Amino acid sequence: MDKTDPFAATVPTPTASRPLLGLTVLVIEDSRFACEAMRLLCLRSGARIRRADCLRSARRHLQVYRPSVVIVDLGLPDGSGVDLIAELTQTEPRVDVVLATSGDTNGEALAVAAGADGFLEKPINSLAVFQQSVLSNLPPDRQPSGLRELPDEIIHPDRMAFQDDMAHIADVLEDPADDRSLDYVAQFLGGVARSAQDGTLEQAAEALAKKRATGDCAEPERAVIAGLIQERLMQKLAI
Repeated sequence: MDKTDPFAATVPTPTASRPLLGLTVLVIEDSRFACEAMRLLCLRSGARIRRADCLRSARRHLQVYRPSVVIVDLGLPDGSGVDLIAELTQTEPRVDVVLATSGDTNGEALAVAAGADGFLEKPINSLAVFQQSVLSNLPPDRQPSGLRELPDEIIHPDRMAFQDDMAHIADVLEDPADDRSLDYVAQFLGGVARSAQDGTLEQAAEALAKKRATGDCAEPERAVIAGLIQERLMQKLAI
């Protein structure tokens, strides 16, 4: 794995206003809405961002070069982010900072056990929380010097990214339902709905997750979600 960043010939020095200047953050996240939030957080902090939407894409990216920070969503379409966290934290040289993220706080213990340096609960919209989560795990020579005022900014992702997520789940629901796809729909929508403050959709995702946990038929819950997704896709004309 190449330790250098091919996108910059020199590493700039971080400043109080842009404390992550010089860092490259790889975000492994299948939600466009969540990734848009990460993009804005990195932009405000001075960091460059790269994105992978699944484990396969992330591993392909990591074969090319070594980012400074990796943020891994625990629920990905082709597997658990916990597996990738274990790989990253056991590989030498180790990535400076490996953070896990999820809308399900139950995943924090699994991520930490796998070696994650920290956990970001969705929604991730506080600039101060984001910056401190990264900075507190960086080597001293990669941190800005002197006192730094914590920003109180809350970022608001573009709602069109939310619509992209709705279209993605609509495509998933078009395929014949199976246990894995229903679990993925419940996990994905739970995080996206929470981030978008869509209480109705969040409740529907929770209902699907609970029904899947009991092993009972979840077709009624699936049908409710399909209807809600179509309603939100229709709203795209008004955005």
